[in-house]
Amino acid sequence: MAAQSKPSQLTPFAWLSIITAVVTISLKTAAWQMTESVGLLSDALESIVNLVAAIVVLIALIVAAREPDEQHAYGHSKAEYFSSGLEGGLIFLAALGIFYSAVPRLWNPRPLEDIGIGIAFASVASVINGLVGLRLMHAAREHRSITLESDARHLFTDVWTTLGVVAGVVLVSLTGWNRLDAILALSVGVYILLTGYRLVRASINGLLDTALSPTDLTALHDILNRWQEQHGVLTHAVRTRQAGRRRFVSMHVLVPGDWTVDRGHQLVGEIEAEVRAALPDSTVFTHLEPREKPESWDDIGLDVQPPL
Repeated sequence: MAAQSKPSQLTPFAWLSIITAVVTISLKTAAWQMTESVGLLSDALESIVNLVAAIVVLIALIVAAREPDEQHAYGHSKAEYFSSGLEGGLIFLAALGIFYSAVPRLWNPRPLEDIGIGIAFASVASVINGLVGLRLMHAAREHRSITLESDARHLFTDVWTTLGVVAGVVLVSLTGWNRLDAILALSVGVYILLTGYRLVRASINGLLDTALSPTDLTALHDILNRWQEQHGVLTHAVRTRQAGRRRFVSMHVLVPGDWTVDRGHQLVGEIEAEVRAALPDSTVFTHLEPREKPESWDDIGLDVQPPL
């Protein structure tokens, strides 16, 4: 079961990401200046995006931690989607910077210098990013934070691009084919473009109130099916959505029409409690209806028409 935590408890991970970005920018910039490799320059540019993204992550988590108010009755958890969307946009800008630097080198390749020291610096940066990425991904899964998950995936992307760049620099050194450096940089640009696309798509889906994950939906329907089999309680018009870490579930519960309000209220309270236990950080809305009434079976649309 996921931990019951607040976004404010995740801010230390954002600070960890910021510190990591500063360290890796320093290492990769030094590696680029030593070697004059556009491949390593592309890697350094992506780390600058990491820094900006980590700052945005920190701001998003602070905003998401705010309590609901009159203008935001459902809380501020969707701020996390803006973070992942902006991070994807920043990746696009980094890719453009890489293309701008690499294309001229295709026509005018230059020999690399001080390759050994440059590779060492870049490799240390890659190890740091990998370790921090693993820590952030663990925290993201534990606390169900799309913001930390996006940041972790970005760091993993950085690791792979660094490994690719380092391998390319080694091949340039062994073969003397200097144009390979520019080709590798362009490949990195294309790869991080795909990463940015995935982040932006995930952010847009969240802002459009996408339903819960298949795993969560299975857990929800298992609960409702069990209530139907064991207690004869029927449900329909079940709707779900995800807003950052917060889940929202709504449904109509159909019970015998001769039940008292108190009995019906107690029943839906038990169903809601079971759903919240299975799906932490969930807000559950139920609408009680008599199952003998025909209109109870018709009001499943978003815009329900009043009976004539």
